[in-house]
Order: sequence, then structure tokens, then C-alpha cells
Amino acid sequence: MASILVVEDNVLIRDAVTECFTVSGYEVTAVGDVAGALEALSEHRPDALVLDIRLPDGNGYQLAKEIRKDSDVPIIFLTAKESESERVMGFEVGADDYVVKPFSGKELVLRVEAILRRYAAGGAHLGEETLWEFEGHELAIDEASRRVSLDGRPVRLTESEWRILHELARLHGQAVTRDHILSECLDRPYDGSERTVDTHVANIRSMLGTAEWIETVRGYGYRFAGRPRNSSGS
Repeated sequence: MASILVVEDNVLIRDAVTECFTVSGYEVTAVGDVAGALEALSEHRPDALVLDIRLPDGNGYQLAKEIRKDSDVPIIFLTAKESESERVMGFEVGADDYVVKPFSGKELVLRVEAILRRYAAGGAHLGEETLWEFEGHELAIDEASRRVSLDGRPVRLTESEWRILHELARLHGQAVTRDHILSECLDRPYDGSERTVDTHVANIRSMLGTAEWIETVRGYGYRFAGRPRNSSGS
């Protein structure tokens, strides 16, 4: 049974979200503030975190940044309105998705299920570790364990960032549109939210150092610039 941590200060919303996940077969822990969330996280790592932005003793952005220091648990933000700036800020601090209030409980459950499926599918490709080289650096992408390392040092990515990097590497050398990334990696049809993709790519780039592993194809999208390495050294 997958477990969900819900962090929402509005009791009515918190109870409604809890009920939606419970009837869908999830184990739910629900709290109303940052302190409660940190306590719950210290006791148990959930499979996903549903997080409100505005909380009485802090905010969801800061909490997400704290969590991302040592955890890649999927985070879904609850936003009060469909503001592009709020979405972008959420992705910048490591969110995997967002749902706008007022929202359908079924939509929220489906969003979480989609992320958990993507997370689980990472180990289903059964590929060995692939090695890439670029400008004297080596990038290792292990599909089975979902681990990424740069020059032997681990790189911590969110679920969405992992999906994007994996897809760009899979299509290495090809220009990939933002539309493709939205639909294939983020489960969102193209809706003009190019900044969503750009923010995720910026996060990935910052984790991969100064080498430009991901090139911008102006007016189109992105291209993975790494060259594959294999046992024969090609």
C-alpha cells in the first residue's frame, strides 16, 4: 500500500484529500503545518507528498527545499491559483507537479498515481548503466536504480528531472521539442507552459556543472550533447 503525506492547513480540504486517497487504497498521514510535516517525515518516508504552499508556520517552498537536500520523494504542490510564477517557483525548488485550487479530488489522485507510475517504471527498462562523455566529463545514467552520477559523484534529481534527462539522453543528438517533454515526461499536453520545461532543464543543468550537457535549440527545444561510451570505447 503506497503512503501519502498531506500537508494542508485548511481542515476541510485536508479531510477531503485524505478521504480521496484513503478510498483509493492509499495509507494517508495528514498534518496542518511545517512542524507536523517535518515530524512525520522523520518517522516515515512517504511515497509521495501533497503540499500546500501557504502554511501557518512557514511555506511549502521552503519545506520542499529542505526536503530536497536529502530526499527525492515526489512532491505535488497545491496552489491557490493558476499563476505561472507560482508554478515556476514550485518547480525551481523541486516539485514534480502541481494542482490548482479548487480542484477535483479525483484529479489529484490521478496526478499522484501518474507520478508514482513514472517513478516505478524507472526500474522497468532493465537497461544497464549507460555512460556519456562530454568536454572531459563522464555522466553515468543507471536506468535500473534510477541513479545519476557525474565524474563519480551522485547527482540528485527529482522524478520529473530524471524523466527529462533520461528522455533527452535516449534521444541523444536529436532536437527535442518542449511539447514532447511536456507530454512524454510530465504527462501534460502542450498548454503554452514553456517556462515549466525551461525551469526543469535549468535545474538539471545546475546539477551537471559547467559543461553544457543539454543544448538549447533556439525556438524549438533542447538537445542532449553527450556522446555515448561503451566497453569498446566508441
